[in-house]
Amino acid sequence: MALPQEEVVDALTKSFSGFGVDEKSIIRVLGKWQPEEKKSFRKNYPFFFTEDDRLFEKWNADHISVLKREFSRFKNAVVMWTMHPWERDARMAKEALIKEENRSYDVIIEIACTRSSEELLGARKAYHSLFDHSIEEDVASHIHGTNRNLFVALVSAYRYEGSKVNDEVAKSEAKTICNAIKNANKKNPVEDEEVVRILSTRSKPHLKAIYKNYKELFGKTLDEDLEDGSSLKEAVQCLCFPQVYFSKVLNAALMSGADEKTKVALSRVIVTRADSDMIKEIKEEYHKENGVSLSQKINEITHGNYKDFLLNLIERGE
Repeated sequence: MALPQEEVVDALTKSFSGFGVDEKSIIRVLGKWQPEEKKSFRKNYPFFFTEDDRLFEKWNADHISVLKREFSRFKNAVVMWTMHPWERDARMAKEALIKEENRSYDVIIEIACTRSSEELLGARKAYHSLFDHSIEEDVASHIHGTNRNLFVALVSAYRYEGSKVNDEVAKSEAKTICNAIKNANKKNPVEDEEVVRILSTRSKPHLKAIYKNYKELFGKTLDEDLEDGSSLKEAVQCLCFPQVYFSKVLNAALMSGADEKTKVALSRVIVTRADSDMIKEIKEEYHKENGVSLSQKINEITHGNYKDFLLNLIERGE
């Protein structure tokens, strides 16, 4: 028995909503159609089709591109999940650097600042093996302007990972960063050699101590004093509180109307963090900030095998 036409359109529209395709709905609806039903659908729904001057209904080319991306989300997530983490990070870094449209240098910051020293070293080895270049070389070649030195320094880092922190040094370096921010009208803090040195060489416990001292000394957090959207602010968040950074990225990716560059972060963050202890902290932070669990939001927004795969990854071990 054929479904009512309005139910057909509703099922297809939800399937093509922008966060994965609901394969079950497509199969249920389209698999039973006869040629005349397909023709009727093409003629009556100009949202998907346009009338060609040669008297046939053709798919809207832009919409075909959208659908290809939606069908590929599940495939891409699976491929990313099965990659060695070093290769995955190397390939994500390469794509972020060479992509002409929707360049995402924030991906470089994520990789450089949220991985351990050994993980980042591994990504650099994989990059060299895959592309016959060093990641430092390509970062320096593709990133221009004030951010170049910071990015090269971050991807080159090999930080001490012990717990020892010299609080007096942390306090002194908090003052150094504050002075650089106060003098931003003379020189951008991202161009200050001492700021770059501190962010690219100090251990993460030491950087958290700088963050703490900054608040105690100056009454505001370092986040509050850094410009929104700046590479410096993203680097500080990734280094000191990655769960907060990733929660914000996921929230933006799950927003209605998010653009393609923002949406792709959903797969990237979940796939790369699902094997780390951080995924639990990210979920806790997401729930605290948004009043809804990450699993619930993904269940509401995404569709089909893509949804099932993401939920499986974030619920592992529970």
